[in-house]
Amino acid sequence: MNTKRPLKISVKNSEFQILMALRTNRSKRSQEKEVFVEGTENIKQLISARWQITRILFRDGVNLSSWGESVLKSNPSAKQLEVSPELYLELSEKENPSELIVTAKISSYDLRDLPEIKNPFYLLFDRPSDLGNFGSILRSADAFSVDAVFVLGHAVDVYEPKVIRASLGSVFHTKIVFIESLSVLETFLKKEKERVGLQIVGSDSTGECSLVDTTLNSPILVILGNEAKGMSVHLQSLCDFILKIPMYGVVNSLNVSVAGSILLWEVKKNRI
Repeated sequence: MNTKRPLKISVKNSEFQILMALRTNRSKRSQEKEVFVEGTENIKQLISARWQITRILFRDGVNLSSWGESVLKSNPSAKQLEVSPELYLELSEKENPSELIVTAKISSYDLRDLPEIKNPFYLLFDRPSDLGNFGSILRSADAFSVDAVFVLGHAVDVYEPKVIRASLGSVFHTKIVFIESLSVLETFLKKEKERVGLQIVGSDSTGECSLVDTTLNSPILVILGNEAKGMSVHLQSLCDFILKIPMYGVVNSLNVSVAGSILLWEVKKNRI
């Protein structure tokens, strides 16, 4: 059993307010550089990715499983909070909350953190605006061994709880790089083209090349456009070619996370 004395929360005190802000407020997450995580699988993935847990919450009067106890025991530096059932339910976004909720320090990356990968496989999402789409494409990026995911422009908060849930915790295993500007991106792409011959492939339902006639392989950067507006004109100008996925139904476009997943699989199956 855990022997550390937890802090009890039975009223909406300052600690409760911080926790609620971390769950609901993008600015607070950015300011504190912390993320709010619930769900057993998401917490397991966070621990597997070795993110630093700062708080562990559990309900007052509810016995923890052996897994819950092990999380408490293996994170002795984390603040332990025993929360009244009513407040715990208010903090949770789930109808049936999991036995633990945690907060953790965000592990962030920028272009300078990326190693020089011999045969890189990158994904860039231009101004993603849908939380579920972004979480889903992170899940696919993890499944198909993407080396880094770049986010360009004003976008969703990638550490919003809905993104974490949609990614099934793969967000914690993914190198997510926020690109400051198009000029920074252009400098990076120029360097990668010179270093490894990076191919830059855009995606659009009106693209001039069909996936049926194209072999995708690394080194490569796959670009996905904004859900509503597609790729910017500037990004299109950086592409070696723009690819379309042939469709045979009535609707003429795919959900961006579905289209992106298809393209990522195409690269993965050809990658050595």
